[in-house]
Amino acid sequence: MGKWWKLAMGGLLTASLFAAGCTDINNMSNDNSVGPSKLQVVTSFYPMYEFAKQVGGDNVDVTVLVPGGTEPHDWEPKPKDVAKIQVADVFIYNGAGFEQWVDSVLGSVTSQHLDVVEASKGIQLLESKNDDHEGHENAFKLQLPSDNMDPHVWLDPSLAMKEVNNIAAAFVKKDPAHAAEYKKNAADYNARLADLDEEFKQGVAEKSQKEFVTSHTAFGYLAKRYGLTQVPIAGLSPEQEPSASQMKDIVELAKAHGVKRIFFETLASPKVAEAVANEVGAKTGVLNPLEGLTEEEKAQGLDYIGVQKQNLAALKEAL
Repeated sequence: MGKWWKLAMGGLLTASLFAAGCTDINNMSNDNSVGPSKLQVVTSFYPMYEFAKQVGGDNVDVTVLVPGGTEPHDWEPKPKDVAKIQVADVFIYNGAGFEQWVDSVLGSVTSQHLDVVEASKGIQLLESKNDDHEGHENAFKLQLPSDNMDPHVWLDPSLAMKEVNNIAAAFVKKDPAHAAEYKKNAADYNARLADLDEEFKQGVAEKSQKEFVTSHTAFGYLAKRYGLTQVPIAGLSPEQEPSASQMKDIVELAKAHGVKRIFFETLASPKVAEAVANEVGAKTGVLNPLEGLTEEEKAQGLDYIGVQKQNLAALKEAL
């Protein structure tokens, strides 16, 4: 009956794990090195973790559920993850359908103390459906489920700022004693995001080519923000592969527009992007959807802004 049914059934086991699991977590929260006065914040995956850390500063302890280097589309929570949410002060997730497990998990959480933050709330979502890119020369149809909404809002720096504001508002409500600090931290980080936004605007403004080919539909908001056209090989999930006719359309489009770079992402297989690149006579490159940092990226000290600057450099070269 599918993994979500298994998750729901797994929820029946959660109560028996809370006694042991929550004891360990509470002990951790009361450790002298942590300090019991800090907000205990659990986040779903990397961007939410980064934004929460930037806003919370020294007043929060932030953990992330999806481990680094793990493709979040494939990840599902275990009872220990539910236990972490159960004892947290704040749980932050992106929403817009990205974390499909959230409703099941929150349905099994009984805490009256937990505040839940859907960071994308209030953001106008793009619909991912059968799309002929009306108004563009590169008209073709990519078949996607008709009722999907694109959840990848964090890849547009201007929308990331809105997510930061939603997180800040939740922290202010939960911990009003540190409201001024949360507001200042959010304003400071949003100023850096505004600078990043301006870098993107200037970086692609004078490029004559506006199309870029990606391995899956993750960059729609970024493309819309900067007047570009994303040509996705696959759908919202990187595991979704195109049909033969879609591959043919993409190859023909790439040849017609002189596309020299086919992008794949760090946490998914590059095989489809490589197949298109071979057909077109193009090179492959990386556009990072920032769904999770690899160990190598962590070792390099990269963060959201650092990776986005790498994405901009890759786009400028491709365009």
